[in-house]
Amino acid sequence: MAPVAVRFAPSPTGRLHMGNARPAVLNWLFARKHGGTFLLRHDDTDAERSREEFVTVIEADLTWLGLDWDARVRQSDRLARYREALEQLKASGHVYPAYESAEELSLKRKSQLNAGRPPVYDRAALRLSGAERATLEAEGRKPHWRFKLTPGVTRWADVIHGDMQVPAESLSDPVLVREDGTPLYVFTSVVDDADLRITHVIRGDEHLMNTVPQLQLFAALGAAAPVFAHFALLVGKEGEKLSKRLGALSLDEMRADGIEPMAIASFLARLGTSDPIEPRGDLAELVEGFDLTRFGRAPAHFDANELRAHNAKVLHHLPYAAVSDRLVRFQLAHPVAFWQAVRGNLATLRDIEDWVAVVRGSLRGRMEDAAFAARAADLLPAEPWNDQTWGGWTAAVAGATGTKGRALFHPLRLALTGRETGPEMKAMLPLIGRDRALARLRGEAA
Repeated sequence: MAPVAVRFAPSPTGRLHMGNARPAVLNWLFARKHGGTFLLRHDDTDAERSREEFVTVIEADLTWLGLDWDARVRQSDRLARYREALEQLKASGHVYPAYESAEELSLKRKSQLNAGRPPVYDRAALRLSGAERATLEAEGRKPHWRFKLTPGVTRWADVIHGDMQVPAESLSDPVLVREDGTPLYVFTSVVDDADLRITHVIRGDEHLMNTVPQLQLFAALGAAAPVFAHFALLVGKEGEKLSKRLGALSLDEMRADGIEPMAIASFLARLGTSDPIEPRGDLAELVEGFDLTRFGRAPAHFDANELRAHNAKVLHHLPYAAVSDRLVRFQLAHPVAFWQAVRGNLATLRDIEDWVAVVRGSLRGRMEDAAFAARAADLLPAEPWNDQTWGGWTAAVAGATGTKGRALFHPLRLALTGRETGPEMKAMLPLIGRDRALARLRGEAA
């Protein structure tokens, strides 16, 4: 059995968003789960829309997600190979030239729909005589090339959809190459998958019907077909299409909004399955439990608020090593202890700045009872402090003032942090330090 090989094939016409980051995550996890290879293929044959800057940002987004690739291919480097494959199909009689303009094809489709018939290409080009083709070309018309589908039912076992049976007659003969010589996805993808020995094609179910001509193309080119797995598309929480919102769901926007890459990866890895979406510390944990057969055929509901809530859970579980490079700028005296203290109170990593201000900034505590705070200040023990200091100190304050419960702990938290709630004070007090604590209890800015 051939080693597993999958590919992620973005078109460099825009940034990655949640919709097309999903196949990247699923393909990468599948490859790593099976010890296979993950190929990055830039589908950049559309010269008008493809941009070099998007190649760069797509690769940057993948790197940010932690998705590395074992090889990289650009379709624009393989145009000669597509021309060679087209000549092979011409020689075997699997393709034919068609001369209708886009406007003529549009009128045909409208006529068929008005007559209650499916808008399937009528193969009029096959009925042209040699003289008629010569006349059209003399008029300046250049042909586009269609693949001639073999009639009958095309069958395949889809990993997610199960046994599929589609009559080829229900589909139009697909255009493989435009009039200007530009090869199209249905064609180039098959040539690439065959040449690069892709074993599994994992993609959205908007491509489900493309599988019919592609399976026939593999056979026509004498190549083995890969296994197909088509996952359901993302929809909004009310079932609406996400297409108009994808700009707001770009990874660039998500990153700017403070969403962690592991939050996105772990969210997308389970979205559309019956398994709970759980926080994970690294991609290796996701690989271990990944299973394509767990994905359902119903559309997967995406809720940005659920992602943000999941992001908070991910942060609460992240080890210091996962964020150390982003905390170094704060020059904290005890960064590991600080992270372990505050991470459970973060919604995004940007919230960390508030807690940095608490432990090393200058703030004036909020006083509920100045006399109580002053008495507590007198009882502050000498340093060094540790996670036992808070308990010993508050016990001394309770004994001296007769206060207990919320009446004891709440005013001390307000005076020391200026906040109603937050991390456990047994962890925060040593980070604040005696000098700041003393000043804040006395109502001074520190």
